[in-house]
Amino acid sequence: MKTASAPKARVADAAPPVEARSGIIRLINRLRVELIDALDRELAQYDISAPQLIVLASLATDDPVSPANICKTISYDPGAMTRMIDRLEQKGLVKRIPNPNDRRATQLALTPAGKALYPQLIAVKDGVAARFLRGFTKDETRQLEGLLNRMLANR
Repeated sequence: MKTASAPKARVADAAPPVEARSGIIRLINRLRVELIDALDRELAQYDISAPQLIVLASLATDDPVSPANICKTISYDPGAMTRMIDRLEQKGLVKRIPNPNDRRATQLALTPAGKALYPQLIAVKDGVAARFLRGFTKDETRQLEGLLNRMLANR
């Protein structure tokens, strides 16, 4: 007669380590909110928001990008993305171009004005990052980056 064995616990069912329950997610979320707020304040002089900077950074390569790909990359609502692209286009920073492979679709690229402004925006972003990392050594910064990348790899 077979005895029933206890079901194996799945990794997702396992209790998180004590350290994870102590507020890591709360701290990461709070840090994210504070970073976005600080970016928004600093970028206001350029009439750009932190989410708009993320879109512009997605377009900083010389290759056109589809709005759908940006939405997937940054987990953004397609309707909100369309409105954001409209605003960036009105500011003369982004242009829509026909997709050569699909007549129904468009791609996005930075305009010359967007390319000219982009380095200034990145300098603002770097300044905000430097402020949040004030007091960290280079090794600590690299370690933090490594730990965050490990968390992302675990998803």
